[in-house]
Amino acid sequence: MVQFAANLTMLYNEHAFLDRFAAAADAGFRGVEYLFPYDFPADVLAEKLRQHGLTQVLHNLPAGNWGAGERGIGILPERAAEFRDGVAKAIDYAGTLGCKQINCLAGILPTGACSDKARDQLVENLAYAADALAGAGIRLLIEPINTRDIPGFFLKRTKQALDIIDRVGSGNLYLQYDIYHMQIMEGDLARTIEANLPRIAHVQLADNPGRNEPGTGEINYPFLFKHLDAIGYGGWVGCEYKPKTVTGEGLGWFAPYRS
Repeated sequence: MVQFAANLTMLYNEHAFLDRFAAAADAGFRGVEYLFPYDFPADVLAEKLRQHGLTQVLHNLPAGNWGAGERGIGILPERAAEFRDGVAKAIDYAGTLGCKQINCLAGILPTGACSDKARDQLVENLAYAADALAGAGIRLLIEPINTRDIPGFFLKRTKQALDIIDRVGSGNLYLQYDIYHMQIMEGDLARTIEANLPRIAHVQLADNPGRNEPGTGEINYPFLFKHLDAIGYGGWVGCEYKPKTVTGEGLGWFAPYRS
């Protein structure tokens, strides 16, 4: 059966961050993910995981100045040294947290920048990161994101991501497939997931429109969950949605899957 991880960046945001681990465990989640762990000492987060019997499923590489609107630095040639420093930092955190997957946010293409040069820089950075993470037993992921929510985001479609993975040529680089983002950009969800299943290491969800919990929009999530089981998807599904009210009130969809 599909395993669900609570995204603590978005779920339980009515609580202080460190209190969200307990709330997720109490709701029946056995895994958690969040954008970044770097605002807290790694051992503090590791103790929260241990205390509540949770698996750290995923976090991202450092992605630049998030508060200033940056959404990754992987495509920026002038930030290559910063990117490599971020890889080392992410490995240190992941080792303490027992996290076996790290996602790289590619970034927003600056106005007037050359798309080909950005792609080449991303390929170079991913090759470096994939090799470094492999040495630590951690998988590297890349994620296409819709350009309605993040205008100008460089990596925006499944085929584009797979082409970049092929260019890198590493056995340690996988696709993170976000159902919400790809419903907006391309649709054809079930067939795309099935066709690329060996290359998908992580799935995320939210409904559309609104990016709220399953059952609030147009996506047939009961069908997709059965489909994931039927085709043998063995990874986690990260619940990266904005609760329509507070998290607990919108968890009716999760009741059949609660562990």
